[in-house]
Amino acid sequence: MSPHHRSSRAVVVLASLALLTAGVTACDPDAGETSGPPPVPRTLTEQKPHWTACSAPTTAQGGGDKPEKLPDRTTWQCGTVKVPLDYANPDGRTIDLALIRAKAAPAPGKERIGSLLFNFGGPGGSGVSTLPLIAGDDYMKLHKRYDLVSFDPRGVGDSAGVQCLDTKAMDARLAADSTPDHAAEEKTYTRGARAYARFCESKSGTVLKHVGTQQAARDMELMRQVLGDAKLNYFGISYGTHLGGVYAHLFPENVGRFVFDAVVDPTENVLASGLGQAKGFQGALRNFLKDCTKQDSCFFEGEDPAQGEKEVVALIERLDARPLPTEFKRPLTQNLALNGIAAALYGEESWPLLRGALAETGKGNGSTLLMFSDMLNGRAFEDGGYSNINAVNTAVNCADYKDRYTAADVHRHLPEFREASPVFGDWMAWGLLQCTGWPVEGHAPTVDVTADGAGPVLVIGNTGDPATPYEGAEKMADELGEGVGVRLTVDGEGHGTYGVDDCLTGLVDRYLLDGVVPKNGTICS
Repeated sequence: MSPHHRSSRAVVVLASLALLTAGVTACDPDAGETSGPPPVPRTLTEQKPHWTACSAPTTAQGGGDKPEKLPDRTTWQCGTVKVPLDYANPDGRTIDLALIRAKAAPAPGKERIGSLLFNFGGPGGSGVSTLPLIAGDDYMKLHKRYDLVSFDPRGVGDSAGVQCLDTKAMDARLAADSTPDHAAEEKTYTRGARAYARFCESKSGTVLKHVGTQQAARDMELMRQVLGDAKLNYFGISYGTHLGGVYAHLFPENVGRFVFDAVVDPTENVLASGLGQAKGFQGALRNFLKDCTKQDSCFFEGEDPAQGEKEVVALIERLDARPLPTEFKRPLTQNLALNGIAAALYGEESWPLLRGALAETGKGNGSTLLMFSDMLNGRAFEDGGYSNINAVNTAVNCADYKDRYTAADVHRHLPEFREASPVFGDWMAWGLLQCTGWPVEGHAPTVDVTADGAGPVLVIGNTGDPATPYEGAEKMADELGEGVGVRLTVDGEGHGTYGVDDCLTGLVDRYLLDGVVPKNGTICS
């Protein structure tokens, strides 16, 4: 199965499913200081990337084919930029960040504006492998005046990538029971989290201390200088909005034209974020079930969406004890099924496939749900290798977030999660233990994105977004500050709106290309 490009984008920006991040890195060089870190040496700020023809993405980047030329025949170029491993010691060790670009192709009478930097989310998604998958469909108008640029953030893909487990061990981890039912299973679950942390530390201990969001934001500032732009023009999706918010807070004077789509709530801690996602995915599931009753064929009988929900709950309960066989020689377990269902709820274009997948489970076959789960988890169909999206997601979350939860905390909050979602509640509640035993201490429960003096930032919220609920956009716009956050609303379904909703896409294009700022509070329906 070759997923539509929108599904591909959703999978990459989805590592949010594990737990969306909102915080500052444990190694934040600004913590407790007013002067900030030492200046970055000119040897780094004045470096020039050596651009060459791109090879096929590596396994760590997600694999796949060599990027094809854009429809206007522009060839993709790849390069690297050196950045300090630790901005508190900018003259020390450096790491290489992987970059990709398509140089602007201005129309007659139009000038190149500069670079437009993209982050598609995660944390953990490879921009080097993702941008070519989307640009030919969604960004050709922007390409007329911008160099389209993306990157693997530190720890991601080929940018000093975090590594934890080999393929066999990762298969076992992702298939394992993630909703403990009694004390013995809880013990196994927490032991597994601690063991995973030890593996990550043994393979990537040096990098783990330096993969937080603030360090990544400083990397973007260095990239701005290396790319030769007076201000940074930026398009962030999902976690990319969090990263962009941190950049705007640190460097408000360098904010150019910024767009945030599928916005992370900067005011939420891990617990609140998890509850919001449980509600969001449950809402998306119910909308899917309502739609299912209107189709020629649906996986359940009758016209009551509640019956479909009961059947999904029953499926999840059965899989806890009896996984389903698949054509991939790996069974569909409860955890993999929840992953697969969630992945398919990121956009309406996946709903027909989800209908088929759920009908397929009724015939004793879990293959399609496993395929959805594999896409979300970064498992390549070709060779079975994993990108490092899961490892980085944990590493950044645990560096950014101060909160550490216990099994007792989960039990205390389970009723709230179950009320929020009969399907996803237990799963997301136990996800609170993601950072159990992590070797890097987190710094703060939430993040400061105030950006007084910054240029306008378009903040887009979709009312039916399951992963980053609509309220997050309102909070982000408020936190950025008056005159900075420009709130735009799309009344629709799915995670991300640009390239999907024509009204919203037109507003963003006019802002990025012509500098026309939409009216705050504009609604596209």
